[in-house]
Amino acid sequence: MTALPRYPGYDVTMKRDTPSWDDVTRNVIDERLATPQNPHFFDAVEWRALVALCACIVPQDRQRPAVPVAALVDARLEKNTGDGYRDARLPPMREAWRIGLHAIDAESRARHELPFASIEDPARHALLVDMQQGKLTSMEWRGMPPAVFFAERVLHDICGMYYAHPHAWSEIGFGGPANPRGYVRMYFNRRDPWEAAEAKPGQEDEARKENRHVR
Repeated sequence: MTALPRYPGYDVTMKRDTPSWDDVTRNVIDERLATPQNPHFFDAVEWRALVALCACIVPQDRQRPAVPVAALVDARLEKNTGDGYRDARLPPMREAWRIGLHAIDAESRARHELPFASIEDPARHALLVDMQQGKLTSMEWRGMPPAVFFAERVLHDICGMYYAHPHAWSEIGFGGPANPRGYVRMYFNRRDPWEAAEAKPGQEDEARKENRHVR
């Protein structure tokens, strides 16, 4: 059964030409919406591994507009926009990602004789669990701790890019940057008129009934 949206009918991009956003916000969001779908930093082999990895970390509902997570990660690496800090156990961001994706493919080939993008979901998930727990041992890691790469690069970058995209904002009812409009009704369970309206208890059941009647 397909889950109904928590914020039905809400599309954060409808705020674009309202007082909620200024020109700086509009330009940033326009750039994210226009992210190229083809890789500019990764090669074809690395790209396939990254796309498969993103699908495991943030699986998406096909009924909603897709967030191009892999493309956003690629764009970030092309610009080499770092965090301003780095775990000393990891090489620089670009190098860490190249090593990590090649190591993931090497681990997959050792187990299944196939690259990571070509194995089934359960096998992918099992490999990622072992990465998270630091149980991977391929020489392709080149001394980079798999568990640290998983926590500091895989989760940090993939989840960060997902929730930086307007489609994800619409999914969670986020209105985008508070500048310049800001918020007035700051108390618990109160919302400003320009914020997303969360579905009320019982609405999902009613919606499913309507869908059954339509069929």
